[in-house]
Amino acid sequence: MKIMTKTSVLALGLAAGLASLGGAAAAQECTTKIGAVLPTSVDWGKPIAATAQYAVDLVNEAGGVAGCQIEMVLRDTQVDPKVGVDAAKALVDLDGVQVLLGAVSSGVSMPILTSVTVPAGVMQMSCCSSSTAFTGLAQEGKTNGLWFRTFATSGVQAAVGAMVARDQGYKSVAILYKNDDWGQDIGKLIAADLEALGIEVTASVALNDGQASYRAEVTEALKGAPEALYMALYPKEGTAAVREWLSLGGTQNMIVANSLKSTEFRDNVGLQYLGSTIGTDTASPRSESATAFVEQYTARFDGPPNGPGLANSYDATMIALLAMEAAGKDATGAQIAAMVGKVTDPSGTPVTADAEGFAKAKEVLAGGGSVFFQGATGNVRFDANGDVSAPAVTWGFGEGGIEELQYISLDEVDGFIASLK
Repeated sequence: MKIMTKTSVLALGLAAGLASLGGAAAAQECTTKIGAVLPTSVDWGKPIAATAQYAVDLVNEAGGVAGCQIEMVLRDTQVDPKVGVDAAKALVDLDGVQVLLGAVSSGVSMPILTSVTVPAGVMQMSCCSSSTAFTGLAQEGKTNGLWFRTFATSGVQAAVGAMVARDQGYKSVAILYKNDDWGQDIGKLIAADLEALGIEVTASVALNDGQASYRAEVTEALKGAPEALYMALYPKEGTAAVREWLSLGGTQNMIVANSLKSTEFRDNVGLQYLGSTIGTDTASPRSESATAFVEQYTARFDGPPNGPGLANSYDATMIALLAMEAAGKDATGAQIAAMVGKVTDPSGTPVTADAEGFAKAKEVLAGGGSVFFQGATGNVRFDANGDVSAPAVTWGFGEGGIEELQYISLDEVDGFIASLK
């Protein structure tokens, strides 16, 4: 099985995408820019960006949006809030984008939302930010209806992490989480879910970026002699923390969030130490549209979509462009955001997530109708807060890459979450 974090494949995909974009743009008189703030300097961020560009290419094949070709201006966030905010400001102020794709980390998306996109009236569509803090912000009326995400909230992964601990028979678990919006959110949620199941949380410890060592934090987490470790970290600090954990005698029983669904993490820690590791992630439903995405993605990139957030990135891009089509040429971010419901309307005409489907959507929308997008993550529907729900999977590390262990349907996920309450 080929892993889609290979630099050569990604470079080829991005280069081909830009070439396709340039050729198609020459055939039309206008170009509309959209912005993307994604972590292309990390191995798992490159495929997310390449997938977004792929969706743009397909839309351009279908004639673009509102008579214009789309140019995706991509900037690297480096998974750093300050870098992300600076990148978003440049896209909004200099490039004049009305749609911003990103970011991935909630800790980067949140300051972009509050200090850049909401003040500027730009629609922000994230593939991967899961913190429930966004839900609270929307409920307070502070997102102005400009925020959407195609990734389910942290509540899903936290609940599935607790389910894994229960099914593995663990009686005590320590938690290490990244000290940002996302990490604080999921750390709090997993602790509550574990305790609801009668599983002792021996410690819950935050890790900051850029520390020379995490020995003090890991030592604190080890004090209660937990049977297992739960981690909501990214590969860099995750690798450093696990090395400390194992060297100090910590168990190899680990449960990890999808942020560690990375060959970089696997290779840097060593597969021999990760045989008992079980990861969680949200999943696409077992549907026709999800299967079609896997097939077309595999044909395009010479390998299946194995990394985190790829289906979500594709749908985020497609839905944003559909909303732009519905809003019309020169629409504002607020006008585009107001059209998201029209292109994800359960009573609308079903359209597939490809060039043919986009072309069909253009016809329906031009005739005054609405469409129901059938995407890589299924029949996408947003609630009043811009949130979606999703099925889940558990996964493990293998010689060939990431291996799915169990699929958990949306009904099972929702039922388990309800039982915790």
